[in-house]
Formats: sequence, C-alpha cells, structure tokens
Amino acid sequence: MLLRTAQLHLWHQQPVRCRGSGSVCSSSVWKSRGRPGWSPEPSDTASVLPAMSQESRQPSRPTAPLIPTARGGRAQRAVYLLLALCAAALCLAREPLTPTARSLVSHFMTLQLGVLLKGICYLAEEIFHLQSRHHGSFWRVLSACIPLHRHLPLLLISGSAYVALFDGDGWQLGLHLILASLGHLLAFVLGLHKPSAVEMSEMFETSKQNVAHGLAWSYYVGYLKIVLPRVKKSMEELSRANPNVLTCMETWKLHILIPLSCDVYDDLEKVDSNIQYLTDLAETTLSRAGTKKRVYKHSLYAIRDEDNKLWHCAVEYATPLQSLHAMSQDDCAAFSREDRVEQAKLFYRTLEEILRGSRECAGTYRLVAYEESAEAETHFLSRELLWHLRQQHCEEYTVHEGTRPCSPSATLSSAELNLQISTSDLPQPLRSDGF
Repeated sequence: MLLRTAQLHLWHQQPVRCRGSGSVCSSSVWKSRGRPGWSPEPSDTASVLPAMSQESRQPSRPTAPLIPTARGGRAQRAVYLLLALCAAALCLAREPLTPTARSLVSHFMTLQLGVLLKGICYLAEEIFHLQSRHHGSFWRVLSACIPLHRHLPLLLISGSAYVALFDGDGWQLGLHLILASLGHLLAFVLGLHKPSAVEMSEMFETSKQNVAHGLAWSYYVGYLKIVLPRVKKSMEELSRANPNVLTCMETWKLHILIPLSCDVYDDLEKVDSNIQYLTDLAETTLSRAGTKKRVYKHSLYAIRDEDNKLWHCAVEYATPLQSLHAMSQDDCAAFSREDRVEQAKLFYRTLEEILRGSRECAGTYRLVAYEESAEAETHFLSRELLWHLRQQHCEEYTVHEGTRPCSPSATLSSAELNLQISTSDLPQPLRSDGF
C-alpha cells in the first residue's frame, strides 16, 4: 500500500522545518492562543519571517472549547472587601459602642446556635448508622455531625459575651434564644440551609470528589499509564516498515478525542468520510487483574484534507465519556445534560493535569477536546484533527518586529566553511588578526 505524507498548503507559505525529520513542509505561520492540550515549543530555525498581521497568520480552524480553570480566591477577597465596607459604614454611622457590640455578638451567637441545631438533626439519623458508617465510635459520629473544634469554642465565647453585654432580664434572653432557634429550624425545614450549586461545585473540586476526577484517574491508572509509554516504539516500528508514513515525529502520539457532548462513536469512518482506517499498531499483551494476556492496541487512521492530501495519526476516543453519557440517560443516576457537560470539561482538565505530571507519558499523547457544532457538519471531526496535526507538524514562530532570532544553522555547507591551513609545524594562534 502506497501512503503519502501530507504537506500543509495554505494561502501564505513559508518554509518550515518539520521536527524529527529532514523534510521541509510549507505552512502558514500562526500563533495558537488558548488551545487546550497544546503548548508552544521553542523554535530551532534560523529563518526570519516577515511581519504580518494577526489575521493573515491565523488559518481557519474549529472553535476552541471553553474549558474552565480552577477557581481562585476571588470569593474570599470579596468577603474581605464587603467586611471592610460594612466596618466603614458602621464607623460613619457613629452608633454607641455597647449596643453595637451587643447586636453583633447576638447575631454571631445565633449563627453558631444554628450550626449546633443542624448538627443535632443530622445526629438523629447518623446514630442509626453507627456500626456501618462510623465503625461503632460515637465520638466519630458527633465529630462528623457537629464540627466541635471550630463551632463549640465560638459558641461558648459568643454566648458568654452576649450574657455579659445583655442588660435585660433572663426571660428576655431565653425568649431571644428560642426565637433564634425557631428561625434556624424553619430554614432547615424549608431547605434554605443547603449550599448553592457553585458552593457544591467548589467543594467537590477542592476535595477531588467529582465524578470526572474519579473517571480521569481510573482512565490514567488502568489504561493510559500502560499504553502511552509504548506508543513511540510502536510508531517507530511502523515508520520503519512504511517510510512514507509518519514522517514527522511530532505526530507520533496517541490522539485522544474528548467530545464535550460525550457522544462516543465506535466507527470513525462512519462519523467522517475523510477519516479512513489504515492499520493497527503493534499490540501490547499484559496479564492484568486476573485476565491472562490482555491485549492493548491502537488504530492508525489517514485523514484527508481539503487539498486531498493524507495525514496519518493514531486516534481513539476517551472511553470514560461513555459512562458520563450513559449516566445522563439513566434516571437512577440523577445526572442532567448540564451535569454531563460540566463533568466532561472537568474530566479533560483533570486528565490534562494528571498526564502533565507523568514523566513516563510525556510527549506520547495529545488531548483533542472539542464541542460539536450545532449545525450538522459532515467533516467536523476531520477538520478538528487536521488543526491539531498541523500544529504539531510545523513549527510555530513568534516574530517581533525589529528583532532577528539568533539560532545556529542545522547544517553546514562547504561554502560556509573557511579553512585556515598553516605551513609551519609550530603552534599557531586561532585568531586571524595576527594576535
């Protein structure tokens, strides 16, 4: 089978040396900004490209999906800002100190009382799960329901301060505590105590308890950590047997498709007619989890571009996305479509963080996250893959106006060599200016 290596042909061409091979491909020069799964590498060429506008350097490509980054501390800073504003407003009001302190301590004490009452309600349920959930320890049940190390000291301090500042009789104090307890219990019955969706999301992300987090780690430990270190060797074997295939070493990676819709198809050729199956890479056989001689393998595909050129790469879907899709279709999972999209994005981000910290998997993968267009595009997937292959296949140059990159030439021709031959047997200086 004769397979051709593609060369990128766009409207503005500059010679670009392909990494890992001696070939030179023609490509437009662009700069990718914010593309998930791709990071620029330093250039090793000595050519100087003319300055051009950003529009002329950037080819048409699919829209990059918006992957959420980890939340920062802006909410906490907003709390400090509002606290400062409230304190400033209180100072400007010039209220008497004693009534102000009494009101502040009263509100703070009722908040701690509400936490205590909510913990008692949860304790009434957890006491029946003493053996199965808490290993028979009543102290563990109490600590799980009521954070005593934080709220109990605050409750005692605020309660003592409130009693000291209170200027009424005991009946008024008791009535105030009863009304505060009633308000918190009503809020608990009405479900007003539950955290918001943002709070839940932040708690799960911070504690690494998302569905996507578990799926990403399972995918890495149970599959990628096994197969990725062997991808380069399999690509090298195939390249030796077929010299015209995989000529650029930058594409010797496993391209992992991560559709944020979680729509995973078994046959890529049916999804996009520009994607054609070629062959399988060398198999990896391991005995794992009781299964003797389990086989791992990847498929190599040819992707046809708009100029009828063929690009070759190993492609497969991230299979855990099938679990997210199935969960959103099952009522028992209580998993909505919005939850599915959010977890797919977190799956991509978590998997990227895991693989970035893995030494054995470095340079063996490329994550291809994308959002399918609302319009039915026949060749959307092939265009997405071609965008990633072109990014890998050719160098990226960042040219600053008025600067010239200084990098050594990759090869030396005979015209560049200036040999100085001495007729004397004595040692001669290397400098040609006589010193």
